[in-house]
Amino acid sequence: MSQRVLSGIQPTGSLHLGNYFGAIQNYVALQDRYESIYCVVDLHALTSRPRAEDLKKNTLEAAKILLSCGLDPKRCVLFVQSHVPAHAELAWILACSTAYGDLTRMTQFKEKGDLAQSKGDIINTGIFTYPVLQAADILAYRAEIVPVGDDQLQHLELAREIVRRFNATYGETFPEPRPLLSTAKRVIGLDGEAKMSKSRGNDIGILDAPDVVKKKLASAKTDIKRLRRNDPGEPKDCNIFALHQFVTSPEKIAEIETGCRSASLGCVDCKGIFAASVEHLAGPIRARAEVLERRPDDIKNILRDGAGRANAIAEATMETVRKKIGIGEF
Repeated sequence: MSQRVLSGIQPTGSLHLGNYFGAIQNYVALQDRYESIYCVVDLHALTSRPRAEDLKKNTLEAAKILLSCGLDPKRCVLFVQSHVPAHAELAWILACSTAYGDLTRMTQFKEKGDLAQSKGDIINTGIFTYPVLQAADILAYRAEIVPVGDDQLQHLELAREIVRRFNATYGETFPEPRPLLSTAKRVIGLDGEAKMSKSRGNDIGILDAPDVVKKKLASAKTDIKRLRRNDPGEPKDCNIFALHQFVTSPEKIAEIETGCRSASLGCVDCKGIFAASVEHLAGPIRARAEVLERRPDDIKNILRDGAGRANAIAEATMETVRKKIGIGEF
C-alpha cells in the first residue's frame, strides 16, 4: 500500500502563480506516487475573518482552480476542511498536548500578526493556534508525508513534537509525519520584496486574463539601476528575470540574460516575454476553469464525494483517539 500524503490550501481569493509553483504543481505530480489527500482549508481562512459569502465563493473558486490545474478525483481525495468534523475536534484534543512555549516560537505568528495589525485588525487567537489545526489536518489521516516549502518546516516539526507528546501520554497512536520538500523556491511577488500574496497585491492570478497580467506587469519591479532603455542590466538584480525561471524555457532565459546584459533587450520586452510565457502555462488551465465555471454542481459533487471518503478515514482515527483519551460514548 502506498504512503499517504496530506496537504491543504487556503481559499483566500483567486489562487496565484506562487500557489501553483509552491504547491499545486507538486500536488498534481504526487497523485500517481502516493495515496493523496488534499483539502481546501476554509477553517484556516477564518483567521482573516472573511465575510461568509466571500469564504463560500473563494472555497469553490479554489476547488475549481485545483481541478483545472490537474487534480483528478479518481486519483486523489479532494474536499473542504470544514466538511469533515474531525479536523476541529482533533485540533482541540491536540491543543491540550501542545506547549504554549512551542507556539510562541512560530515565526509566522509574528508575520501574520504584524500583517493583521497593519490592516487595523486584532491579532486573533486563531493566528496563534492555527499550527495546531494544521497538525490535526495531518494527523486525522495519519498522513506519513507532507509536501511543504521551507517556510512550513517549523510547523511540521511542531506537529512531530505534538505526536511525540501525545504518544508518550496515551500510547502509540500517530506516526510522525515527514516533510517532502518542494523543489520550487519561494515565488517572490511583483514588488520584488515579499512572497507572492493576494493580500499584498503583488500577485499574478492563475486565472488572470492576458490583459490583466500585462497591466500588473507594467508597474512590476525590475533592475532599479537600469534607468534608460540602453542601460545594460544585471539579470540577478531583476525580479522579473527571477520569475522567468518558473515559466520560460531555458533557451529563452539564456537569450533574455544576454539581451539584458547587452541592453539589446529592454525591461518592457522582458515583461512581454514573461506575459507570453504565463499565458502559455495558464491559458489551458483557464479554459478548463471556464468549463467548470458553467458546471458548479460538478465541483460541489466532487467535494461532497471527497468529504465522504475523507470522513471515513478521519472518523476511524477519531474512534481510536477518543478511546485512548477517555471521551465519547460509554
